[in-house]
Amino acid sequence: MALYTIGDLHLSFSSGKPMDQFGERWKDHPEKLKKGFSSLGEEDLCVLCGDLSWGMGLEQCREDFAFIDALPGRKIILKGNHDYWWTTVKKIREFFEANSFTTMEILNNNSFCYGEIALCGTRGWFYEEERGESHDKKILAREVLRLRTSLLSAGDREKAVFLHYPPLTRTYRCDEILSVLKEFKVRHCYYGHLHGSAHSAAVNGWVDGTEFRLVSADFLQFTPKKLDFTD
Repeated sequence: MALYTIGDLHLSFSSGKPMDQFGERWKDHPEKLKKGFSSLGEEDLCVLCGDLSWGMGLEQCREDFAFIDALPGRKIILKGNHDYWWTTVKKIREFFEANSFTTMEILNNNSFCYGEIALCGTRGWFYEEERGESHDKKILAREVLRLRTSLLSAGDREKAVFLHYPPLTRTYRCDEILSVLKEFKVRHCYYGHLHGSAHSAAVNGWVDGTEFRLVSADFLQFTPKKLDFTD
């Protein structure tokens, strides 16, 4: 069983927001995703780092989730900043069950085992965008708590972290998230959210003992990144 990750599928089969308005590389991107996932086997695992659907509610996401469910492999999903359909884990699971979506599990205040590695994560928060607002400080504190809860649930296993927001770019540091990664000795961190010209701000490499990698779909040319923890 191989492990993959990709973020920012931005599907919109029922919500009327085609992504090709954001540039040529997004043209017909669902077909590109199908091709990108074609190398995965049914037993492989792929972590989806948020921003899955533009739907405003679960019912509006039905066709998008049907598309994801039909892709090869099992999927672990986490929340992104545009996942307005996200309600509670209970309601999402009930929706999946009611629609016979069987290939998706939810990463939220928990972790999953991949061999000796624990897969942990949460949405994170791009605090720089709203710095100074007390409400956003509360959101960040909540995300830090969720990350800690996820990491603690993994016990003594080596931990890989999956986020939607980047905790680090060439011009920004979210020290609150980074301190948690350092505390738990996280060696690998994967994130999405950055698109187009923002790719140039991404950190892809080792910083203070953690390897950071951008995995947004357009950055990966809509092909999930296969992960290897042997380094």
